[in-house]
Amino acid sequence: LFFAPARAMLNRLWLGGRRQLLQLQGTSLQRSMSSLQGKVLVKTDVHLEMPLTEAALKKKNVSVVITPDDEEDTIISHIKDATVLMTCYGKITPRILDAAPKLRGIIKYGVGIDAIDVAAAKERGINVCNIPWYAEDTVAEGAFTLMSVLLKKILSMRLHMEREGWAWTLPELLGRDLAGLTVGVIGLGKIGSRFAQMCGAFKMATIAYDPYVDAAQMQQRSNTRKVAELKELLQQADVVSVNCTLNAETQHMIGPEQLAAMKPSAVFINTSRGGIVQEAALVQALLQQQIAGAGVDVFSSEPITLHGHVMSPLLHLPNVLLTPHLTFWTHDAMARLEAETIDRCMELLSGNPVTIYSDDPRLQGQHNAAYKPHPAALAK
Repeated sequence: LFFAPARAMLNRLWLGGRRQLLQLQGTSLQRSMSSLQGKVLVKTDVHLEMPLTEAALKKKNVSVVITPDDEEDTIISHIKDATVLMTCYGKITPRILDAAPKLRGIIKYGVGIDAIDVAAAKERGINVCNIPWYAEDTVAEGAFTLMSVLLKKILSMRLHMEREGWAWTLPELLGRDLAGLTVGVIGLGKIGSRFAQMCGAFKMATIAYDPYVDAAQMQQRSNTRKVAELKELLQQADVVSVNCTLNAETQHMIGPEQLAAMKPSAVFINTSRGGIVQEAALVQALLQQQIAGAGVDVFSSEPITLHGHVMSPLLHLPNVLLTPHLTFWTHDAMARLEAETIDRCMELLSGNPVTIYSDDPRLQGQHNAAYKPHPAALAK
């Protein structure tokens, strides 16, 4: 039921914005490409519909198979004849890869690739690509929105009015000005840089912790000051925003010690990946009022539930704003995502080198791949 409005929205987008989408797609739907009759594409994540991509594939006579769920055995039962696997949240394991003798490539229609065993795919000669440039502004806007709502106590005001009908100048509803606050960004990549730029436009000072971006780059990208240690950022920031990639180095990097280093008046934002945070520690920090609030869009285990999930106790707190991993979910971002996903599908299905725009080290060194800077990166 939740996804019925999304389906209608995307259908309207297709009917009303076809000309714009064709421009975004370049020539992907206009190529003089021979029929791909006999090719099979398997897609996971039944609830995340991609109607434009499916239409483009069917136009080329590709058989599109959608798995009813993302369980390992379910994917295995559908993948035997697949040339391409499209996945977003599904966990792609070596067992799945071994069950797909014809598989040529995996497309993550999104950014993060931590659910895909990329090393196992590369060992088997299976290409892996993602769509890294479709939502950097979108997710940065989502992080900025979470931050603003918390600092301005908008959620608290709304809950108070829901109970009382009106709210007076109560101390618990006293918010903060954005101007003059210090925002600490953990990970100054595409999204982190855009978020920092947005904060700077509101006269907020920005500092960042990212061992892989030097001080000059930070200054150039977003007028952001580099700090050498994570603890230094946590101690100085009025807002801490997680924008780094989840990998072995960053998993659980925010735990009890890091949360204790934050100002009691600070708010915590995570629109990156839930696994970067020790969620039980975040819950305790909020329940014990060690920090002022949190806005979280991502969770180590999704979906969360009203009861029984480690983050469930936060669902009804007035100083916590939880969203269901949907900061990317806008008309504009989905149009860009579908356009680029179609291009990657056509490349893999037709036997051409697959374009890889990502600089993620895990995706480097693949055969039959074309590594290029994204046009959006060149325009920065």
